[in-house]
Amino acid sequence: MNKGYVHVLTGNGKGKTTAAIGLSIRAAGAGMKIFFGQFVKKGEFSEIKALKRFDDLITVEQFGLDRFTNKKPDLEDIQAARRGLERVKQVIASGRYDMVILDEANVAVEFGLFPMQELLGIIINKPYALELVITGRYASPRIMEMADMVTELQAKKHYYEHGTEARTGIEK
Repeated sequence: MNKGYVHVLTGNGKGKTTAAIGLSIRAAGAGMKIFFGQFVKKGEFSEIKALKRFDDLITVEQFGLDRFTNKKPDLEDIQAARRGLERVKQVIASGRYDMVILDEANVAVEFGLFPMQELLGIIINKPYALELVITGRYASPRIMEMADMVTELQAKKHYYEHGTEARTGIEK
C-alpha cells in the first residue's frame, strides 16, 4: 500500500480548483475513486459539469449555499459548511475513496465557517493511503506546515483587472 500525501493549493492566483480538478481526472484515469467536496460554492459551474462526466469514479458534493462571497457568513452558511465537514469525515472513514479533495476549505476556515482545528484534525487523522487535497486562498501557516506539498499560485496579471467578466468555460 502506497502512502498518500496532503496537498495544499493556495494563493491569490487563479487555478487552485482547476489544478485539483486536473489531479482528480488524472487519478480517475488511473482507476482511483475520488470524492470532491466543494465548500462555499454551489452551482452547476462548468468544472462541476465536467467532473460529473466521470461519475463512476468521481463523486462531487457541494457544501455552499450559492450566496457567500467574502463577507461575514450567515448562520445558514456556517451550518452548511459544518454539515459538509461532517460528511467529509464520514467519507474518509468509509475507506471507499483513494483521494479526497476539500475545495475552498481554506476559505471556509478563513471566514469562520468551521474552525481550523477541524481541518487540522482531518489532516492528522488521515488514513495512511489516502491522498488529501485542500484548496483555497488563505491557507494558514499551520495547515501548510502539516502538508506534504504546498503550491502557492500567485497573481501577477489578470484581464479581470481591466473589466473582463468571468467567462463560461474559462473562469466559470
